[in-house]
Amino acid sequence: MSLVLDAPIRQEYEYTVAAPSLRAADPVLPLARRAWQQGWLRKTFILILLAALWELLARWQANDLLLPSFLQTGQAFVDGIISGELLDRVRVSLSVLLQGYVAGIAAAFALTALAATTRIGRDLLETLTAMFNPLPAIALLPLALLWFGLGKGSLLFVIVHAVLWPLALGAYAGFQSVPDTLRMAGRNYGLSGLRFVLHILVPAALPPILSGLKIGWAFAWRTLIAAELVFGTTAGQGGLGWYIFQNRNELYTDKVFAGLAAVILIGLLVEDVAFRPLEMLTVRRWGMQR
Repeated sequence: MSLVLDAPIRQEYEYTVAAPSLRAADPVLPLARRAWQQGWLRKTFILILLAALWELLARWQANDLLLPSFLQTGQAFVDGIISGELLDRVRVSLSVLLQGYVAGIAAAFALTALAATTRIGRDLLETLTAMFNPLPAIALLPLALLWFGLGKGSLLFVIVHAVLWPLALGAYAGFQSVPDTLRMAGRNYGLSGLRFVLHILVPAALPPILSGLKIGWAFAWRTLIAAELVFGTTAGQGGLGWYIFQNRNELYTDKVFAGLAAVILIGLLVEDVAFRPLEMLTVRRWGMQR
């Protein structure tokens, strides 16, 4: 007789599984705190605070000849825009600046590309930057006047000098920091000379190049204004620096401050409209910069 063993029957239990607890939603921040997290709003607040301090200081001093108030300067700025005088001076300055800036970029790129591909080019760049980079561009203005005369040529000469060396140094430092693996990859694809620079070195060194472009722009802008303060007329028209100089001679201090405000506003616009979107589209988008 065969013995059949049945498996023991376990008692069944029913467990109720609780639903997973939902993570508490992030608390809704107050409107003021959410607004304060916006960078543009914080900067606007700083500008308003500076304008208020300026107005209070001018009213306390009570001397329009030395320090006009913010409201007086704003009125002079608006009047200059409406009459078209200030806009014409800005147009003349930006036209000269753009020509000199582009020429300086081209010269810096040619010099840096030569330095990145040949030994003699590297020695040339190091020697020239050591000689001319410490030399202020405005110090060359007497020579520029002697060589090119009273006009646009002298302004372009000092602007190119202001742009060339900081941009060349920034680009060359970026080229030097390119990893050897990228260089070997480019050579494995048969790249050399200008193609090697454009396809390998320039994309890898983009953050230092953009920094050099911003520094070159700042140097060029203030060099142009300083040069226009000295002579400033090109083809019978004066630029923004000449506008400031003329109004200083005629003791229109509010117009002097309006011209200085135009210089500052143009600098802010170039930074926020030109360079910042360019960084967002390139180095920040690719994770090359925070």
